[in-house]
Amino acid sequence: MKKLVLAVFFALPFALFAQSTVELVYPESDTNYLAQASTSQAINSDSPVTKDCKCQGKVLKGKVKIVNSFPDFKVKVVSAFEDLKVKNVSSFPDDCGEWQFVDSFPDFTIQFVESFPDFTIKFVDAFPGVN
Repeated sequence: MKKLVLAVFFALPFALFAQSTVELVYPESDTNYLAQASTSQAINSDSPVTKDCKCQGKVLKGKVKIVNSFPDFKVKVVSAFEDLKVKNVSSFPDDCGEWQFVDSFPDFTIQFVESFPDFTIKFVDAFPGVN
């Protein structure tokens, strides 16, 4: 009798689950979600930097402060196969990849690391930004 009760106890949820069906309904009015997703996709599947020059929702241009702990981004400097080309400017860092290094009031902070970076950069003299 105990074996019968245990068998029914364990088999009943599986039987109920097998009979139920799940139907996913997508709203027809929101047909541009594919267009929105494609504009913010990364350049390649390995790159965390998107085509619109963002990483984790932050734009990668502007005033940057270098810190030793609790950065917004951990960055590795490489000579090839970078995620972002960075140009150091002294004023008006208005374009993608243009960074002005400051000590106060940064737009975001970075920490230079050798392993496990959020993204990689290469310092350039011209044509900053994503590939």
